[in-house]
Amino acid sequence: MKKVILAQSAGFCYGVERAIELAERTARERSGAMLGSLIHNDIVIDNLKSLGMRCIASPDEAREGEAVVIRSHGERREVLLRLAERGADIVDATCPNVRHIQQLVAKADADGDQVIIIGEPRHPEVIGIAGFCQRTAVCDSLESLKKYINSEGFDNDKPTLIAAQTTCVRSLWEKCLNFAKKECTNLKVCVTICNATQRRQAEAADLASKVDVMVVVGDRKSANTRHLTEICKEACPRVVSIETADELSPDVFIGCITAGLTAGASTPASIIKEVYATMTEEIKNETKAAEGESFEEMLEKTFKTLNTGDKVTGIVTSIGTTEIQVDLGCKQAGYIPISELSADPDAKVEDIVHVGDEIETYIVRVNDVEGYATLSKKRLDAVKVWEDIEKAVEEKTVLDGIVSEVNKGGIVVSVKGVRVFVPASQSGQPRDADLSAMVKQPVKLRVTEVNRPRRRVVGSIRSVQSELRAVAQAEVWNSIEVGKHYNGIVKSMTSYGVFVDIGGVDGMVHISELSWSRIKHPSEVVKVGDQLDVYVISFDAEKHKISLGVKDRSQNPWDVFMKTYKVGDIANVRIVKLMTFGAFAEVVPGVDGLIHISQIADKRIGKPGDVLTEGQMVDAKITAVDEDKQKISLSIREILTPSASDSADPTESADEAPAEEAPAAETPVEE
Repeated sequence: MKKVILAQSAGFCYGVERAIELAERTARERSGAMLGSLIHNDIVIDNLKSLGMRCIASPDEAREGEAVVIRSHGERREVLLRLAERGADIVDATCPNVRHIQQLVAKADADGDQVIIIGEPRHPEVIGIAGFCQRTAVCDSLESLKKYINSEGFDNDKPTLIAAQTTCVRSLWEKCLNFAKKECTNLKVCVTICNATQRRQAEAADLASKVDVMVVVGDRKSANTRHLTEICKEACPRVVSIETADELSPDVFIGCITAGLTAGASTPASIIKEVYATMTEEIKNETKAAEGESFEEMLEKTFKTLNTGDKVTGIVTSIGTTEIQVDLGCKQAGYIPISELSADPDAKVEDIVHVGDEIETYIVRVNDVEGYATLSKKRLDAVKVWEDIEKAVEEKTVLDGIVSEVNKGGIVVSVKGVRVFVPASQSGQPRDADLSAMVKQPVKLRVTEVNRPRRRVVGSIRSVQSELRAVAQAEVWNSIEVGKHYNGIVKSMTSYGVFVDIGGVDGMVHISELSWSRIKHPSEVVKVGDQLDVYVISFDAEKHKISLGVKDRSQNPWDVFMKTYKVGDIANVRIVKLMTFGAFAEVVPGVDGLIHISQIADKRIGKPGDVLTEGQMVDAKITAVDEDKQKISLSIREILTPSASDSADPTESADEAPAEEAPAAETPVEE
């Protein structure tokens, strides 16, 4: 054997270490008793007995005024109440992680929820947890969980909380959780496997896969130690479970090149050191006892000190419905409440963090009594954002934000959770514009002023827009040419046309270029904000003027008319203009015909407006077509009285004719 590798997380976890310290302190200060085995380790228990701590099996054995230490596995609520009735002074050494589960199930029970615990039904920790609620099912396998959920005792309409024994094997928990998620319609998930347990099991599995023999040290009554042994056996063919170094046999290491060592959470450091020393004696003389850190150095790492306000980096080990558990590489467990994950209320947990991710957080509070640290990613992000914003002022960086509200004199933009005030003059909107339309819209801005103590930040959207517009304008003028198409946006309109933004530069579309049809105002066919496919008719780069068109010139309206109609056809036409001598009617978009006043009705009329109105749709007969001059004559009268033209009184016709010859309808044709 060439070397021994010690798992970094071997030995006492925070909860066990805390329980022993409380018991030893109690034994030194006063007479006391342990209710059951404080931890699963006979050597530790014997040491406490030598200090004067007696063992009792029931709360009825407690003496009035005597200090009774509650074991790290915790106790049922009725046991604690019974101790209080006996007048005992309760010293609660319950592991903080176990107490956390007790509080969760107690609340669920008060809310009327069902509770499922994945763990060993006869384990003291599980018995204690179950004693904090009335409706509890303990399942030690996937099969037992399936049986319970499919039984009559399970009500799928009720909310169900599912949690795990702190030392539960991770693979069992995941199998059970996946099944429960599929079967339960209203499931509340609480990831309660101890952070130290997860780390210890993961390290043991990884180490076992790399060595020839794996040694697991710990009391055989300890569930934590048993699970470690089971996990190691899945990865290593030779696994030895011992309680002390005396149980080690040299034969175990025959043919072994590398050996691994881990220990359960109830194993004292003194025993681990003794086992480690015994194993290293098997190393050949020419091989160094350890490469890199010594055992003491590795053990010291687990005593990392946490302080409120520190920045710490850890690994996400589990994600629950209310909090995220983080391994900080020390005895204390780290928790990030979901509310402290992000400043964005719409952010989803799964989009921010995943199990196994490295995450940097801010320590909000350290509870040494409970054995955990409350963390916040949101607060650390806020600090970083302020640093980024101050840097952005110096470097004139463009930042992204979302308009959150309209404020007096301007708007407020949220930049990664920091409120940035943008005056109305710097909003990029026209004067007196309705700024409320910008709410919830993404914007780009530049920070112009920062006062961190007063938490005041001022920014400008307009300056960014001006720069972007200048760049866009340069690109347009560098590439513009007659006939080139652009996807433009209507910015404003007048009676004679509309102005269209084609990428930072405005061009003019004359009213005559908006449609082949005759229109009186641009609002008849477009509105501000519309997108238009426009093309360049002409431009003057020096004067920065561009003339744009919208009409499709490949479709000549006269050609459309000639393909559709012939003399004698009846067409449904739209009256577009009334004159004294008749009315102009649109036959097809872009082609008008003239209905002479004498052809409007089957009787004499004073003026076209007596019978017709602009915009009216009427049927008219095509009586003549001048292809050379592209003129069309129409008649309503011939439809009303087909023989009128043959029997009409010449005198009447003469009377109806205007004093001057009326101009024939002339279709405007684009050059």
